[in-house]
Amino acid sequence: MHSKIRLRKAQIDEKDRIWNILQQAIERRRQDGSTQWQQGYPNPGTVESDISKGLGYVMTVDGEIAVYVALIINDEPAYSSIEGAWLSNGEFVVVHRVAVDDKFAGKGMVKVLFDHIEDFTRSHGIQSVKVDTNFDNTAMLRILETKGYSYCGEVFLAGGMRKAFEKIII
Repeated sequence: MHSKIRLRKAQIDEKDRIWNILQQAIERRRQDGSTQWQQGYPNPGTVESDISKGLGYVMTVDGEIAVYVALIINDEPAYSSIEGAWLSNGEFVVVHRVAVDDKFAGKGMVKVLFDHIEDFTRSHGIQSVKVDTNFDNTAMLRILETKGYSYCGEVFLAGGMRKAFEKIII
């Protein structure tokens, strides 16, 4: 039997649940020895802000929240100065704050999430997806490679250098 997976906007009454998922992801990063997300960001205010601005999305499996992500269209000031070069300079979707619930960790959820993000991007007529991650977030680096994202250079974000990637969708 196939699970029903869907990507939808997060609701404000889900903020505590989402923050709980982010806390799990922050702890997993720490256990993996990553410095990403270890300095008080993201935090409950980040989640509330994402949702109130309509940027917070959840991917549900049979109605249960499995993954949280922020999707931002054409707006990431840090991306305007890249050490390197983006593949395109058209409209783009920025992927931030990907967090998987422990219950769904290690089940390929982020790969499925990126399929949904690419469908979202295509359906909105947007040219590409841009994403950055920490140099030591090996899981995400592996996923981006698997999903065909191109390494474009480095951006300075949240107090540190991040590896930046892009994939042309349309």
